[in-house]
Amino acid sequence: MVDTKPLLPASNSDGSYLTGSRVNILKPIKVYLTIFCGLLAVGLFAALLIGNYWSDHARIHGSLATSTSKRTHPLRPVSRGPAQGVSEKTSGIWAGVSRGPTQGVSEKTNRVRAGVPWNILPEPWNSTMLEWQRTAFHFQPEKNWMNDPNGPLFYNGWYHFFYQYNPNGAVWGDIVWGHAVSKDLINWFHLPLAMVADQWYDKNGVWTGSATILPDGKIVMLYTGSTTEAVQVQNLAFPANHSDPFLIDWVKYHGNPVLVPPPGIYKKDFRDPTTAWLTSEGKWRITIGSKRDKTGISLVYDTKDFINYEMLEGELHAVSGTGMWECVDFFPVSKTEEKGLDTSINGPEVKHVVKVSLDDDRHDYYALGTYHEKNGSWIPDLPEIDVGIGIRYDYGIFYASKTFYDQNKNRRVLWGWIGEGDSEAADMEKGWASLQSIPRTILFDNNTGTNLLQWPVEEIESLRLNSTEFEKVEVKAGSVVPLDVGPGSQLDIIAEFEMDKEALKKATGSNITFSCQTGGGAAKSGALGPFGILVLADESLSEQTPVYFYIAKDSDGDLKTFFCTDLSRSSKAPDVDKQIFGSYVPVLKDENLSLRVLVDHSIVESFAQGGRTVITSRIYPTEAINGASRVFLFNNATETCVIASVKIWQMDSAFIRPYSDDDDKDDDDRKSSAPCLLLCPINYIVSCVTCLYFIYLVSKLS
Repeated sequence: MVDTKPLLPASNSDGSYLTGSRVNILKPIKVYLTIFCGLLAVGLFAALLIGNYWSDHARIHGSLATSTSKRTHPLRPVSRGPAQGVSEKTSGIWAGVSRGPTQGVSEKTNRVRAGVPWNILPEPWNSTMLEWQRTAFHFQPEKNWMNDPNGPLFYNGWYHFFYQYNPNGAVWGDIVWGHAVSKDLINWFHLPLAMVADQWYDKNGVWTGSATILPDGKIVMLYTGSTTEAVQVQNLAFPANHSDPFLIDWVKYHGNPVLVPPPGIYKKDFRDPTTAWLTSEGKWRITIGSKRDKTGISLVYDTKDFINYEMLEGELHAVSGTGMWECVDFFPVSKTEEKGLDTSINGPEVKHVVKVSLDDDRHDYYALGTYHEKNGSWIPDLPEIDVGIGIRYDYGIFYASKTFYDQNKNRRVLWGWIGEGDSEAADMEKGWASLQSIPRTILFDNNTGTNLLQWPVEEIESLRLNSTEFEKVEVKAGSVVPLDVGPGSQLDIIAEFEMDKEALKKATGSNITFSCQTGGGAAKSGALGPFGILVLADESLSEQTPVYFYIAKDSDGDLKTFFCTDLSRSSKAPDVDKQIFGSYVPVLKDENLSLRVLVDHSIVESFAQGGRTVITSRIYPTEAINGASRVFLFNNATETCVIASVKIWQMDSAFIRPYSDDDDKDDDDRKSSAPCLLLCPINYIVSCVTCLYFIYLVSKLS
């Protein structure tokens, strides 16, 4: 009979224990040794696996984790009187908003839309619809209002992002600086407020500013404050502790303000200092947005210490009829290399970009040109597409943008504020308003010589999950083709379209000038368009958001391509914006038409021809949400079919949550991950050896 208890001493049938020789006593000890050696091997292997897992897990994900916060009660709007002289920066689509000079600059609140009172939530909104609107991988605070990006930088291993924030409600007002940090520009920790409105020179708002990293690694921050008298002044701040990688605490210079409006500049038209750049004389130079009458201007100052300034004669640049210039940005781009440049770089292989945010129309414009250091001026390459009258960063909802040089990856990264297109009542009900765009890299487009190329940072691809490919799909004229990719709320879509070249030749030209805004949208058929992709569409197509190309042929036979997004059927709700966005996109000989679309719930970012033309839209469907959201190809052209190749990824959610004391502990654990790899198996080995030694002693005594 097999002994069912081999590790216990055998017994006689009468219950008495057997006695044996010394050799017989050693036999179970061999069994012990065999078992413990086996346990030692298994334990060592397990320790190595666990150590490697947690090391990789910490390296990839840090200590980021999802968190659930309780829904807050709706917040009421904050009253801002004319004495505040504040900027509320609406997207320009809302009516009934006071925009007089007594405000200083335009408001950012949304009061009335198509006769719908701002404080009444209309049908058909419910909590499910509003909760769906919150994004999964775009940066936004846990709650309340956010607008301009401020002072982005990479420092001591962390990306820092500051932003205009109202801690008291989901509408503009009481502006302070929010702060967050990230290892990868996608997953974020919310930190305590960086700066609040607690001094006479910023009592009415800590407004937009920029960071400059000095050669010794220290940081200075210049920002606009609105004083107790609503005068816009420039102030200096710096980290309280440069050894703190999170830069939690900030100190405002005791001698603030360091700059006040110069003679001839209205007190409410002097704001948003840029990142400083070094001149050949070793001075730091900044520029600040302003206006004279209806001429937008950018004033230039030199400084050696960021405390004392010398104003240069003239301006960096000025364009008649463009109005107030906000959030001016100035930076170099390389003509020869596909990498970003530090703001101070200059030379023959460089072009300089001037970008302005026009207070009058709420759009961001840029132009390429030549910078003359001696007199601090900049001349556009092509005056016909000068700043404010030519090319825009984005032809949708995108404003108050700011770039920074990422020395970590030698790239220039662009942030932009994405406002809402719904009602203020909806914002207050859901408890938040506004997003930031996915950070974009910026490069000079050598193929056109006139454009910048914007593209989502590569880190966004870390969120890609399963993908589905559709190769060479024929989309006939007048047809819609469903794409089976599952739910359509979080997607990364890349598509390329091949045209019938014979159809392009045969199509009849027209002397009618086409534009996305007046062309009738995606439902209006033309000879060579529109065609593209439908996102956030329900099965019946009662709600849909087309992202598409339209090729116009003039009477001379020349082709011109447009890239558009049509919101006219994006929602059945009455209180949302339903514009048609878009513009001309340069397409070179033998180029196929290509696009990339990032869908993240209520935001759709679309990039055509590698980022030459970009459109950001806010979408508020009532039916095409959650599992009911679909993707389709479509072709409403009458004289051509298109061949589409599409690849679509489902996207994971980013980890965006508050930083806690536990994360400090987790960070320490990550720092000690290498020693842990060693100590885990060593501790196990020591324990096993101790046990074996104990068994040996027992056997000796026996």
